[in-house]
Amino acid sequence: MPDRLDATFGALSDPTRRAILARLALGEASVKELSQPFALSAPTISKHLKVLERSGLITRGRDAQFRPCRLEAAPLREVADWVEQYRALWAERFDRLDAFLQKVQSTGKKGSKHGRNKRR
Repeated sequence: MPDRLDATFGALSDPTRRAILARLALGEASVKELSQPFALSAPTISKHLKVLERSGLITRGRDAQFRPCRLEAAPLREVADWVEQYRALWAERFDRLDAFLQKVQSTGKKGSKHGRNKRR
């Protein structure tokens, strides 16, 4: 799984590839359709698609001359699962920080003088 995560994160590291995946989340598309929003050459788009395909994030079908690209969600699920363990860790830490801050605030209200003399 670490090799697959590496490949997935590598593929996701490029904004063009993320934009391609966002488009494919709407449904399958041809290479021509995927390249339209970008000012990139066809070989460059093809290289991006190959990276996405090698990482397992897309598959390419064959329907006569039409080679539709499709999003494959499984690698994204693996990334989400990996990130989830860290989200849970940070949620726990924020909960502890919140409890600490509430404790500090409640003790601060009881002794609000903080060693200062009130002036009248």
